[in-house]
Amino acid sequence: MQTTHKSTIVLVVLIFISSLTSYATLQAQNNKFVVVLDAGHGGHDSGNVGNGHSEKDIALKVTLEVGKELGENPDIKVIYTRKTDVFVELHERANIANRAHADLFVSIHCNAHSSQASGTETFVLGEKNTGRNFDVAKKENEVIFLEDNYEENYAGFDPSSPESTIAIGIEQEVYVEQSVVLARKIEDNFIGKAKRKSRGLKQASLLVIRNTYMPSVLVEVGFLTNKSEGSYLNTKAGQSKMADAIKTAVLDYKKELDQNVGSHILQVDAETMTEEIEAPRVVEGIIFKVQIAAGSKKLEPKSYNFKGLSNISRDKLGEIYKYYSGQTSDYNEVKKDQNAAKLAGYPDAFVVAFKEGKKIDVSEALKSATN
Repeated sequence: MQTTHKSTIVLVVLIFISSLTSYATLQAQNNKFVVVLDAGHGGHDSGNVGNGHSEKDIALKVTLEVGKELGENPDIKVIYTRKTDVFVELHERANIANRAHADLFVSIHCNAHSSQASGTETFVLGEKNTGRNFDVAKKENEVIFLEDNYEENYAGFDPSSPESTIAIGIEQEVYVEQSVVLARKIEDNFIGKAKRKSRGLKQASLLVIRNTYMPSVLVEVGFLTNKSEGSYLNTKAGQSKMADAIKTAVLDYKKELDQNVGSHILQVDAETMTEEIEAPRVVEGIIFKVQIAAGSKKLEPKSYNFKGLSNISRDKLGEIYKYYSGQTSDYNEVKKDQNAAKLAGYPDAFVVAFKEGKKIDVSEALKSATN
């Protein structure tokens, strides 16, 4: 009789697990990974015309090729800001991505310079606007003057002012780290797959990715002003090579993301989840918290909104709300809070530090404990 009872329990548990698996599969089918592809310039905005080549046309051809290849993946939904030779305002490009609740935003361009400079560059949003980076930001941002209501849409933003470009870098801070991951993959593929010269990953205050609430990059596939590179980018073979490198980077990024979040089972690294009994490591004057989420949606900092985690707090940075769990001056205690957050379903939870209400690097906070 006892054996029969146990067998019944096992059967019920197996049926329950099976139903959960089926539900997760169904959810995965209904929630595709959304990639918004943005072909730079268009319409009366030709972009640069180095050596007689057309940036707006080449950018569009590369973008459509990337989208065609990504669209073959059943788990990915591709949305374009433009598919033809039309002008789309910079702020509307971001709005398209936000309305779609996109997972990635990729803006594709061709570079220009007064010299015979060559090579690819991938930009993420940031405050580093000195020298060449500021020149790129200024060139791309000046497109706003072709818009009818630019003063209203950009609140007096001046592309020629370093102060203006520095200010916009703050708004997307939460997505910069993920943007860097994608940007690095793109540049690595330009080198490895397309066999092109890479000028690396860079930061600049670019309006087209200012208000996108997701990881975003601006890709310069090469210099049209360089005779050899311009000719290469103007060929179908060259455009296909660059598109394939970008497509592969996006797929690699998604694969890496899928291993940690989404419909897949959360695989927690056992080494990071151990809870050894350690002596308190209190750092005077420092408050540690665990950042668990961020987004444009304002949520009440209550346990029920964050999978049962306690001691929730909220900050606002630009249009982004950041959410934290825990609050302690004990670094070993906050590491336990981080483990709890990961087990609750926040695999990317990380520790942050505050001094006198201002965020500082955790490494800097820990150094102060030894001084």
